[in-house]
Amino acid sequence: MAPISFPKGFLWGTASASYQIEGGWDQDGKGESIWDRFSHTAGKIKHGDTGDVACDFYHRHTDDIALMADLGLNAARISLSWPRIMPVGKGPVNQKGLDFYRRIVDEMLARNIQPWVTLYHWDLPQALEDAGGWPNRDLAEYFRDYAAVVADALGDRVKHWMVFNEPWIFTILGYHLGVHAPGRHDLGDAIKATHTVNLAQGMAVRALRESKNHPEAVGTAFSMSPVHPEAGSLEDRTAAERWHRFFNLWFLEPVMRGKYPQAYLDGTVEDRVEIRAGDMEIVKAPLDFIGINLYTRAIVAHDSHDHNMGVKQIGASGGEVTDFGWEVYPQALSEMILHVHKDYPGIPIYVTENGCSYGDGPGADGKVNDQRRVSFIRRYIAEVGQAMKQGADVRGYFLWTFTDNFEWSQGFQQRFGIVHCDFKTQERIVKESGHWYSRLARSGALDFDPVI
Repeated sequence: MAPISFPKGFLWGTASASYQIEGGWDQDGKGESIWDRFSHTAGKIKHGDTGDVACDFYHRHTDDIALMADLGLNAARISLSWPRIMPVGKGPVNQKGLDFYRRIVDEMLARNIQPWVTLYHWDLPQALEDAGGWPNRDLAEYFRDYAAVVADALGDRVKHWMVFNEPWIFTILGYHLGVHAPGRHDLGDAIKATHTVNLAQGMAVRALRESKNHPEAVGTAFSMSPVHPEAGSLEDRTAAERWHRFFNLWFLEPVMRGKYPQAYLDGTVEDRVEIRAGDMEIVKAPLDFIGINLYTRAIVAHDSHDHNMGVKQIGASGGEVTDFGWEVYPQALSEMILHVHKDYPGIPIYVTENGCSYGDGPGADGKVNDQRRVSFIRRYIAEVGQAMKQGADVRGYFLWTFTDNFEWSQGFQQRFGIVHCDFKTQERIVKESGHWYSRLARSGALDFDPVI
């Protein structure tokens, strides 16, 4: 494959989430989040790990941002902790929380790093979960008010916003499958939660745009995977289409076009959730850009026992996988980008997350020679370039993630960072992948020479 040159002004950044890196979980007036509660519940997180300290970004952000600048990154995705800013999710604002994020943003701007800020990356205030959580449609209005507070406070500095990170994940995994906070197991509540989130998304987009500080761009980072049928049968192919609509479009079609995709075998979402008059007008608030978070593809087959979507997921077998067990399938990224480009023409696209978990640690020489990660990133970014050559308007790539961090239910067992973090000493070591990514960020030139 020929070398790929990315255009001047293309964003090269990393992505992160507040709970996964900050620590300071009960400091300076921060309220309890559902992840604070979940991680302190026995048996929920591997090895009993918590995000109480995590990467201690709360105290070490200046050094970490300096390191980002040293590596030549020109953008960074961060998320805000709702309970750090509004301890019980509504009402009084915690000024110390807002000041913390002002310091982060100011530090980034001082080092020529463009801040891309996500309003919500899964750490719901526990007080709002106690009031019903995302299935309670009142949360949409509380979230709108939170968005307005943040936009007024930070919008003079922050011009690029993401409303949500992966709404499908925190609703379905949190309220149906129970593997993420708050750990509930109720499919009906999970689907109700998706509608509240869609309402909240529409309201928050408007709150950002109507603030005294006018943003340049508002979007959301959606979890996405191209969906492949296990076999060529009509049943499997139609199952794959239903799963694509549910997994990839359930939050995208509503905000862009004001409608839910038809994903159920029988009936519609209206048969399962109360959708009130005017709801879909609120939900529709076309985004300025679409963020794609992608790690691998999905393989599905028809499932006659599933009376909702009629789908079962099939694990890939026999191929290359990461330490998380996820299939390495680079062409998934170009396929998904081109799918979005075709379905939503004229809308800029950003790869807002992509990365891999490999557990390589420091060797005898103190260096972290993580060549598998270098190979992974190189091949996936090459697919971004291929999609751009076919006309997709991709304007940036945010690698997941900067430092190894608290990986949700996996605790500290999965390492996605290009900077190694010793969670006991908080020592940082730039991995070989970090040095490689630095060269790419500075040059914008991908010399395709995969290391396997």
